[in-house]
Amino acid sequence: MASIQFTLSPTSSIRSSPSFPANPITPQYSSTTTKDLSSYCKLSSRQKNVTKSRNLVFSVRSSLDTAGPTSLVGQVTEVTKDTFWGIVNSAGDKTVVLDMYTQWCGPCKLIAPKYKELSQKYDDVVFLKLDCNQENKPLAKELGIKVVPTFKILKQGKIVKEVTGAKFDNLVVAIESVRSS
Repeated sequence: MASIQFTLSPTSSIRSSPSFPANPITPQYSSTTTKDLSSYCKLSSRQKNVTKSRNLVFSVRSSLDTAGPTSLVGQVTEVTKDTFWGIVNSAGDKTVVLDMYTQWCGPCKLIAPKYKELSQKYDDVVFLKLDCNQENKPLAKELGIKVVPTFKILKQGKIVKEVTGAKFDNLVVAIESVRSS
């Protein structure tokens, strides 16, 4: 969990740590003293010592912690049954390519480096991979996997193309056709 550290002074303004912009934020409890505000926070022993000096230090969860699953452009993102649909839905109009593989599959291991290269080539496509292990079996079944590797290409949350087997050229043609449509 990423945390941002703020310091609350007796003047009731919050300033972020030096690694973030120094824009002051006015807290909701602007007239509350440091001592009264401490009842709203769960304090560690270190923080209680700081409170005695009339400065309160506490951590706030950033919006990045609560924003849900994301994928990064230029890389392959590992997904699970719990994160897959969230990432697909957040992709919007972008093309999504899902590599469905298993750890023991030889052809899956052979095509993985080429698949990663594709993710670096197409910055307008989201590249995902799903290990079709026992934990992710419900999603693999939902997506209709029969063999590995299987590549599902989605647009606006719907499967529009499928490539079965480690057929790199067929995968490239399928991605190009969906991108251009």
